[in-house]
Amino acid sequence: MKKFILTTLTLFAAGLLLTVPAQEKEVKTGWSFGVLPSVTYNTDNGFQYGAFGDVYQYGDGSTYPDPLHKISWEASHFTKGKTRLYLSYDSKYLIPNMRVNASITFVNDPMYSFWGFNGPAALTHSSWSANKDVTPSINYYGMSRKMYRGLLNVQGHLTEHLNWAAGFNIWKWEFGDMRESEKNENRYSVENTLYRDYQAIGAIREDEADGGWATEMNLGLVYDTRDIEAAPNRGVWVDAYLNGDPFRKYLKACVYFRNYFDIPIHIPAGDPVFAYRLAWQQTIAGEVPFYMIQNVPLLVQRNMISEGFGSAGTIRGIRENRILAEGFAWANLELRIKLVSFKLFNQYFYIAVNPFFDAGVITKPYRADAFGLSTSMPVTPSGKRMNQLYDETRVGDIVYSGGGGLKIAMNQNFVVSAEVAHCFYTPLNTGLWINIGTNYQF
Repeated sequence: MKKFILTTLTLFAAGLLLTVPAQEKEVKTGWSFGVLPSVTYNTDNGFQYGAFGDVYQYGDGSTYPDPLHKISWEASHFTKGKTRLYLSYDSKYLIPNMRVNASITFVNDPMYSFWGFNGPAALTHSSWSANKDVTPSINYYGMSRKMYRGLLNVQGHLTEHLNWAAGFNIWKWEFGDMRESEKNENRYSVENTLYRDYQAIGAIREDEADGGWATEMNLGLVYDTRDIEAAPNRGVWVDAYLNGDPFRKYLKACVYFRNYFDIPIHIPAGDPVFAYRLAWQQTIAGEVPFYMIQNVPLLVQRNMISEGFGSAGTIRGIRENRILAEGFAWANLELRIKLVSFKLFNQYFYIAVNPFFDAGVITKPYRADAFGLSTSMPVTPSGKRMNQLYDETRVGDIVYSGGGGLKIAMNQNFVVSAEVAHCFYTPLNTGLWINIGTNYQF
């Protein structure tokens, strides 16, 4: 965190001395490399160490700021146990009139947090304070999770700004009780967990409790008028498609509408931009297995993982994957203000801030019939009754949060991001949320 702040201040100071003249045309050619140590932090996973970066090929510069080819990679570990390995490729020019987006990912999280189904309806231990005999262990929300994923998405040209899109994703999941290191062998109790309680009541079924395979395919349309992909100044970006698994027999409908407005307040570093996203995804046929309920399918991956409602990808300010449901709608609104732009080491930089507001609501709960609310129901293995785990009256509550971020962008594509947020929906508020990573959210 200190390194990030020091880097920010150094670049800001350099920018005051090295502001790009207005008459200079910003163009990059050939190869460009953005490599950083993974000295980051987020509330869910702790401090991250390792390395990540992007490799760009701009050719003769005629497509700048969009690259001809982009390769992203990461190899890192978090202090709360998670390990991530990632390699991706993205290009609109490899095949004429087509876009190719491919990646392979491995994530090992021996201390993954599982918060239950249907967000606000899934009560946490703060709701049990009236029952003095109920005391959750430190890892009541803990389990282990491994993910292996291969992804290939393609888009083809139909008319100006309109593309067809299709994709294929294969997943392998491995779930289990929280895996402890030797130094923590006396700290955790694997018998007293929400993961075990959900299995006992049938909310997590026997044939999916240990994980499994999924083969998802998607097909739809993309309408895109953005001037720049990584951080647009103007334009519309809309995805509408179906996503499902023909073997698991479920189908989702997904719609994402994003709009970017240039605000004509002529700051030397660039005009401010108001950006917003309206999104909805819902299972419209069949039922998604437990190990895929957190997936948020996207046609182009901007970050390594796209899942769950909460954390950096959807509703900032609440915990990662805090809301798991069959259907969910959400909105993100933010103002992007460039403070200063400058040239340093033959690279073009700008520094920006982005105050934002996020909100979302469940449109279709997941396995709500598994939860009974009668106090006469049998007690779960951890000693809790269903009315201590779930409150169906909260399913439709609107969750909302707000905060702000700081961005450092190189060549308008490689964006280092730091954001803080606060959840204003009290039942899901766990204090200040912090995330340091890459890219704008959308």
